[in-house]
Amino acid sequence: MKHPCISPQEHENEYSFTRQRVYSFTRFRMKKLLFFIMCVSVFSACNTQKGNLEEAIIGKKPVTVKNGRLSAEILHLLGQISGASVSPDGKTVLYGVSYADIALNKRNRELFTIRIDGTSKKQITHSPKSESDAQWIKEGKKIAFLYENQLWEMNPDGTERVQISNYEKGIEGFKFSPDGEKLLFISQVQSVKKNSEIYPDLDKASGRIVDNLMYKHWDEWVETIPHPFVAVYDGKRLNNIIDILENEPFESPMKPMGGIEQLDWSPDSKTIAYTCRKKTGKAYAQSTNSDIYLYNIETKETKNITEGMLGYDINPKFSPDGQFIAWQSMERDGYESDLNRLFVLNLASGEKQYITESFDFNVDEFCWDLTSSDIYFVANRYGTSQLYRTNIRENEKKIIQLTDGQHDYVSVALGDGCLVALRHSMSAPNEIYTVNPEDKTETNITQENTDILDQITMGNVEPRWLKTTDGGKMLTWIVYPPYFDPAKKYPAILYCQGGPQNTVSQFWSTRWNLQLMAAHDYIIVAPNRHGVPGFGQAWNEQISGDYGGQNMQDYLTAIDELAKEPFIDETKLGCTGASYGGFSVYWLAGNHNKRFKAFWAHAGIMNLEAQYLETEEMWFVDWDLGGSYWDKSNKIAQNSYANSPHRFVDKWDTPIAVSHGELDYRILASQGMMAFNAAQLRNIPSRMLIFPNENHWITQPQNGILFQREFFRWFDQWLK
Repeated sequence: MKHPCISPQEHENEYSFTRQRVYSFTRFRMKKLLFFIMCVSVFSACNTQKGNLEEAIIGKKPVTVKNGRLSAEILHLLGQISGASVSPDGKTVLYGVSYADIALNKRNRELFTIRIDGTSKKQITHSPKSESDAQWIKEGKKIAFLYENQLWEMNPDGTERVQISNYEKGIEGFKFSPDGEKLLFISQVQSVKKNSEIYPDLDKASGRIVDNLMYKHWDEWVETIPHPFVAVYDGKRLNNIIDILENEPFESPMKPMGGIEQLDWSPDSKTIAYTCRKKTGKAYAQSTNSDIYLYNIETKETKNITEGMLGYDINPKFSPDGQFIAWQSMERDGYESDLNRLFVLNLASGEKQYITESFDFNVDEFCWDLTSSDIYFVANRYGTSQLYRTNIRENEKKIIQLTDGQHDYVSVALGDGCLVALRHSMSAPNEIYTVNPEDKTETNITQENTDILDQITMGNVEPRWLKTTDGGKMLTWIVYPPYFDPAKKYPAILYCQGGPQNTVSQFWSTRWNLQLMAAHDYIIVAPNRHGVPGFGQAWNEQISGDYGGQNMQDYLTAIDELAKEPFIDETKLGCTGASYGGFSVYWLAGNHNKRFKAFWAHAGIMNLEAQYLETEEMWFVDWDLGGSYWDKSNKIAQNSYANSPHRFVDKWDTPIAVSHGELDYRILASQGMMAFNAAQLRNIPSRMLIFPNENHWITQPQNGILFQREFFRWFDQWLK
């Protein structure tokens, strides 16, 4: 199912948006590595903060790469950069870095500042628990941040750290008003009655009483919903806290992935823009129709500025001069992968402009220029995500590309004479770059992982354009092993993308890391088959109602074409993927005509009929599958269910491994168990890796390493 666009720091996470492999150490080297990690952990445990004397502070560890290859352990020890908040004068960047301790099975995020020229880098926190949502306040004289779900502030050098809030239900995100006198923040409110409120004598009963749809999200039961609150800030504490949506049963920001980016302050501090889908139950589960609302602080009046716009309308941003508000908008209700357009509203005249009408690609992150004329944004186009600029006041809205290259930008903000953005690629995790919009020079200012990456030989990443069976052109990434020898023959793995409408771009992930796979001496074939954005909306939409159709032929085209290469052993081909990629693996297992020698599916859909009733976001299955399986008159839906992987189990003939998280409520773990049981009953070599405490992703360091070890133990067994 679709990966969230968010947090590509995980991207796919996957981290974001939305995603690792372990090199084969000798037994001695592995013991030595684990001993080193334990020693570092013991040392770290001595470095504690007052009041938390028993908690270790997890920070950056020295890493020596002796064989020049990326491994799962090293992958987790790389610093994960996120957030890039620029100071009011545009000269300093505030950001966070998450570090892992494998032995403790934990991560911790610390805060840093750096000048935009890359000098004066300074770690300003040393805490046992993560700081988040850090931002500049009081004209850059202070930094505000969240720590243990409460608001704190400190000097820019990290001194004089003071707790500001003591809000009982905690704070999940915040924005100070431009005048510094008010705080907008997100907190949870109870949305369902507790058992004890219905039956006072059953205060220890654990059962959940459900009367309507949308009772779960991805990995949580919906018992609370986020609301936006406004408080008066007197410079030291919060007062007069008001729930903007008091007594309204709606989410703002919207679960499961929305955050403070879905709300904004007007420059005069008198108006709040917020994103909300004012629906509940079945109506909520079947619709993507969210709107942008303006809330007047003084009158408490609310105005819907996107009424009549039927798809997702999210992420409002006021222009610096307060004359305009921009947001991302999808056109059609129920279609969560519709074209993400950039709209601007003139607040005085009420005129709306579709700014990117000539641009057939999604608008992702964006920000205003100080002139309130230019908007800078991120868009994925032909397999990479670059920075673009447009001017809202020009009659002809030209889209100007500012960056180019084999990498992905995932954010954009204004600096002094430059843009500040996070960038990664298949060969490197996030770093913060400055981009000169005039001469288009790009500079890595953080260099967080350079000391480790300089020790690693990455495989070459090559784009290839292949002709599909319907006459289209498909970009396919080929990732070669480090120290590639064209005279040798290598086993190859076909990577099937999730989403389904997620581009195979230049992503970096701690799970689906293509360089990590290549470092195990596999050729990786990663096609942008029909049904992914970045190649025009027609290409993106083709997959809807065609699961098991053209996109599966695209996968076969990719592996068949690459198998012709003299350096690929066509008798040793594997196939893997997660989510919709897992569905693809299950489908190909019954339709590959003996091309592959081994499969691995993670969090995949095995039975589409079961999935239709097991998922929570009904708009997704209604749009993508065409409707319910019991509607026999619906030809599109019936074609979808006829292509359910479970219908082809009689043709399974190849070893298959299955992994799944039991906290995955988007695609239930029972889907993976069905696949494993089917393979076992058919006497097909098979293995299942179940994570009781993981969701649709694998987030814990040791679970991530376990996944990689099993992943390569499986493929090495059948392909080497």
